[in-house]
Formats: sequence, structure tokens, C-alpha cells
Amino acid sequence: MTRQGEEAWRARVRGCLLGGAIGDALGGPVEFQDGRTIVAKYPDGVRSYVDGGPGWPPGTITDDTQMTLFTVEGLIRAGVRTDRGLGFTVGVVHGAYDRWLDTQTLPGPSGERNGWLQGEQWLYARRAPGNTCLTALTEARKGGPRIPQYGGQAVNDSKGCGGVMRVAPFGLLPAVFPKEWVFDKAAEAAGYTHGHPTGKLASGTLAAIVRELCDGATLDDAITNATGLLVEHEGHEETSTALKLARHLAATAPAGPVTVERLGGGWIAEEALAIAVYAALAYPEPDQFLDALALAVTHSGDSDSTGAICGNILGALHGETALPAELVFTVEGRPAILQLADDFALEFTQQQRLHGDYGPFTAWTTRYPGG
Repeated sequence: MTRQGEEAWRARVRGCLLGGAIGDALGGPVEFQDGRTIVAKYPDGVRSYVDGGPGWPPGTITDDTQMTLFTVEGLIRAGVRTDRGLGFTVGVVHGAYDRWLDTQTLPGPSGERNGWLQGEQWLYARRAPGNTCLTALTEARKGGPRIPQYGGQAVNDSKGCGGVMRVAPFGLLPAVFPKEWVFDKAAEAAGYTHGHPTGKLASGTLAAIVRELCDGATLDDAITNATGLLVEHEGHEETSTALKLARHLAATAPAGPVTVERLGGGWIAEEALAIAVYAALAYPEPDQFLDALALAVTHSGDSDSTGAICGNILGALHGETALPAELVFTVEGRPAILQLADDFALEFTQQQRLHGDYGPFTAWTTRYPGG
């Protein structure tokens, strides 16, 4: 990767993670409201952070961003793990989700785990976490304090959007990781909590779209190429049909909540992905970022997840400088999000220095143990 290419990629990493967070924070307070109610309050769509009630001030992120950050941490720790000669093991991400579960079941850091992210007190707020994620991860512990075997697929038939809303970081991995691998491993990671094929395949498709964008593809080409990978998998029909409709509506229908709701509510994986893709296609230019996010969250349905996914996509497309400055500045957890983004970039561009010939850099592996 050239210096110029690395700088562009770092901007996309930051853009993807921050974009997802601001989309999440825009949609969180209106997630369970009817579309007509939302439009009555916000005729131009939700374009600024609003109060979500007690304990939910403007700019608050939800479980979507929480789990996305733990995905990033898991991928970094998987990279560190390769220093032991164990290869890049995606099951390490399952361990990261187990640490996220602690943030939803404990009042604060217990001091029993390692790594820094789990020590962030602000992550211990419960922001309407998905029941499927909580149940699947709890069941995987089998009554013990932690999951005994990372990497196992959930035994359920859920295709809720709780898998797809957290896997965009797989698409941020550099080109040394093949596109097919990125698709399959993102699908696998979604499968740690969501067992239905559509839940997995929609997740793989999002990661593939993000990867294509990081490689410099246009948004339209990124969706086309990712769909090409999708249709090679058995059971792709629900996701590919939803994406086809999203592209058709973006090209033919007026951009607005009525059109969004033709794609569903976003509670299930293929609908959430389709709504996010539709909003991104409707407003694809850098100066339309807020227009796209407002469209993605102003509907009856899972507004935080559709906003987060749309933000992931457009952030990867345009990089951090296109994000609305007033939203970036006030989003909850911005320092930690940026720290993870920059550490992710360091791990996957500076491994030789961090893991060096004389053993791993101790401060780094204390921050990101390889497991």
C-alpha cells in the first residue's frame, strides 16, 4: 500500500466507524416510533440529535455501535494473535462479543478481563440491546462466566438485523484479506448470534460492499460486486431480492419515508441492509451525507440500525471529512471510536513494528491481548 493509499484507507476506516455511530445516534431515539409520528415532529427528517428520554441524551449511541466497536477490537486482537503463529482466527471476535455481553450484564468493569475496551464505563449502559444477541451469547456460556469455545454458530433461526449492524469492520481489513474471505468471515461472525442463512448472508454482503468501497469502487459498482459474491451462496434470494428492490427504488421513486417503508421496517437483516443501501444511493454525494442519514432513520422501524449501516457505507465511500462536523463532534464515545479506528489501522499496517523480530511490543499486547 502506497503512502497516499494508506492515508485514504485510514480516512475510510475513520469515516466508516464514525459514520456508523452518528447514524446510530440519529436513529436511536426514534427507533420505536411510527413513521407518521416522526415526520410530524421532523418534517425534513431527523437531521440532528434529539433527546431519547431519561438516560438517553442527544448524541447517545446504541448497542449497534457498541457491538461494532467490539468487532473492531476483536479483529485487532485476532491480528495480534498471529504473532503466536496461530494464524488469523475469527473466533477471537466471538470472544469480543462475550466481553460486550459483560457490559450488558454487569454494572461496570470487573477487573477480571484484559484489554482496554471492556474497561470503558460508558459502554456499560444498556441501549435496547437485541434479545437474540443477548440470548445467543448467554446460551454459549452454558452457565459459566464466559464462552468456553469461541467460534461456534448460534443454534436458532433468527435473521434479525443484530448481525448485519455490527460487521462493517470486516470490510475495512486491507487487501491482504481476499474479498471472498471477508464476505464469508463476516457471515460467520454474524452467525455467532443469528443462525438463519439470510442473517449471515446480508452481513457478508455489507462487509463486501465496505471492502469494495475501501478498494476505491464507486457505490454502484461496490453493490454490484458484492451482490456477485452473494448470489454464489445458497439461500441468497431474500437478500439479493431486497437489494434489487432498493436499487430500483433509488433509481425510480422519490426519496422519502413512504419509499423507505416499501423496503420494510429494517428489523430483519435483508431489510436493514436494503434500506441503508437505498438511502446511500438516493444521496450518494459527499455533501449529501446528512440527507442520506436522515432518509435512513426517518421511518417506522429499526431506525438506529438502518442509520448505522448507511453511515458505515457512506463513511467508507467518502472518508471522515464528509461527515457532518456538528454530529461527529457531539456523538457519544468519539474518543474511543477514533482510538479504535487508528489502532485498527496501526495493527494492519505496522504489524512488523508492533510485533517485531524481538517479540511483541508489550504496551500494545497489554492493550490488545491476542485472544
